[in-house]
Amino acid sequence: MILRSKKEITKFQILVEIAGHQPDVMQKEIASRIGITPQAVSEYIKDLVREGFLYSDGRVRYRVTKSGVEWVLERAIELKKYAHFVMEDIVSHVSVATAIARKRFSRGDAVSLMMENGLLYAGEDGFVTGITISDADDGEDVGVTDLKGMIGFPPVNITICKVPRVEKGGSRSVDYEMLKERSQNKPYIAAIGVEALVSLRKISIQPNILFGAKESVVEAAFHGLSSLVVSVDEEVPGLLNRLESEGLNYEVIDLGKSGA
Repeated sequence: MILRSKKEITKFQILVEIAGHQPDVMQKEIASRIGITPQAVSEYIKDLVREGFLYSDGRVRYRVTKSGVEWVLERAIELKKYAHFVMEDIVSHVSVATAIARKRFSRGDAVSLMMENGLLYAGEDGFVTGITISDADDGEDVGVTDLKGMIGFPPVNITICKVPRVEKGGSRSVDYEMLKERSQNKPYIAAIGVEALVSLRKISIQPNILFGAKESVVEAAFHGLSSLVVSVDEEVPGLLNRLESEGLNYEVIDLGKSGA
């Protein structure tokens, strides 16, 4: 998580500043904007050039490389996920996070919070600590306040599997070996369209979500869940637009036997 490292967040800020003003960027202007010394900016820039995130022509002209852009985007997605968690799960609940108790707790107990399978749990291991606001039995919901630390989110990958429309064979034209392979280790599975639902049922999988799948997959990603979306082909463009609007990574697989 980028926020755990002052060095990483400073590198992120410098790359963003250079990307926004390249190629003619003054180090003292960057220093003024992000609150560090020009000397520190110079050292960070040297590191970024060595790491391949910046290109310099030797005349104090800098450009962010493709690798640098990818690194910034990855960290920006991390920040967006964390901001979403803060706004939706923390601030909106008056600074009280709701978690599932891993054991019996009494009011005022010190606990740790961790995210697993998209749900927040209160236990004894985790980077975030807090104090319970009430008694709670194992498995009950418990409020936790006085939060300290940051919850880490695993990398999220969304796999989209296209299924042909019924006019083109529907579930009868699906590569089921590929579907089985792509469905492994996916904690959250969505279906868009009857053809997609039937295809999943043919390999004995009942999707977690059928209606409102696009928004559900986005919410799952913000809670650290990777997804498999099996979708009838005509619905895929709209899904991709939604994922791209949130900066989420995805891959598209054609399950049609003739196009796999």
